[in-house]
Amino acid sequence: MKKFLIFILLISFTSVFSQEVEVKQTVDDFFIGLHKRDTLQFKKVCHSNIIMQTIGKDKQQNNKLISDDFNKFMKSISSIPENVVLFEKLLDYKIQIDGALAHVWTPYEFYVNGKLSHSGVNSFTLFKEKDAWQIIHIIDTRKK
Repeated sequence: MKKFLIFILLISFTSVFSQEVEVKQTVDDFFIGLHKRDTLQFKKVCHSNIIMQTIGKDKQQNNKLISDDFNKFMKSISSIPENVVLFEKLLDYKIQIDGALAHVWTPYEFYVNGKLSHSGVNSFTLFKEKDAWQIIHIIDTRKK
């Protein structure tokens, strides 16, 4: 009986770890698309109804929620000149999963041509549709 219980626990742990790896890879694939300016990569990992938002500041320095259109985001990324190098360095991953829902919290630093532009936190919500995780919501903060 004891061996059976250990076996069940090992299978459960392996399943959870495997899902975490898949979720992390989906987020990593998003940033591969960003760094390469590859809109097909974005479409592969993002749901067609994705919501993109940023928490910014208004002129009076009050918090402001800014929504972004995903298609405009893709166009703006793909239009950045080749000589401009974008790199978002993810400092950590905190992953939570419950069935077909996952949440990933990633503190980051964003560099343009090797110079720190800003830092903050990304918050990704993912949905598992069939056998693939897809990003359905991205919200971030940005600090100079």
